[in-house]
Amino acid sequence: MKISATFDKFIYSLIIANVIAMILESHVSIREMYHSYFYVFETFSIAIFSFEYLFRVVVGFKNEGVRGATKYMFSTFGLIDLISILPFYLNQFIKVDGRFVRILRLFRLTRIFKLGRDSASLKLFIQALSAVRNELKFTLFLSILTILFSASAIYFLENEAQPEKFGSITESIWWATVSLATVGYGDVYPITVGGKAFAAVISLVGIGVVAIPTGIISASFVEEIIAAKRRKER
Repeated sequence: MKISATFDKFIYSLIIANVIAMILESHVSIREMYHSYFYVFETFSIAIFSFEYLFRVVVGFKNEGVRGATKYMFSTFGLIDLISILPFYLNQFIKVDGRFVRILRLFRLTRIFKLGRDSASLKLFIQALSAVRNELKFTLFLSILTILFSASAIYFLENEAQPEKFGSITESIWWATVSLATVGYGDVYPITVGGKAFAAVISLVGIGVVAIPTGIISASFVEEIIAAKRRKER
């Protein structure tokens, strides 16, 4: 038990060190000066994380057979463990576009989520999401439907006035998305009276669209916290 706790602390420290290394490596001057050290550290980290992943698969197999192994492999943290090491092997053994590899390297950040493996709060949050997954699916469907409706409406209202910005419904989806999310970058905006009036209404609707899933998740999380406290009191 003591060895397991020590190993977990080592893994957590290594994860934090990896994130720090990735941040430092983003600086050109530091990367050019310590490139070989970064590569050695990355290789060492991948070896440890790969061992941990295989070890958990073996433990799952010993405990519950194939079912136990697959249960871990397809669990949330099992997938995070795999995604966090996969880009390294792709970069080593598969000839892919350099830009694609750089994008894959962003998955190194998923290692930070491994820190929450034993977090009771994170487990409660995941349970809260699972409890309202049907409601969240509905709000996602509602959001997509609202975006498509908004993109279609603004296209017909603004196409003649701004054909270069609202040339099609597909191009109008960007405006609809940022407007409903109440972000409003300002790169694309309506100039006609009808378009402005519609944009004002959609901005108000967007507040509700964003608030609905937030409220659902918050309420479910509170319910899970209350249920967890009741279980402890028994």
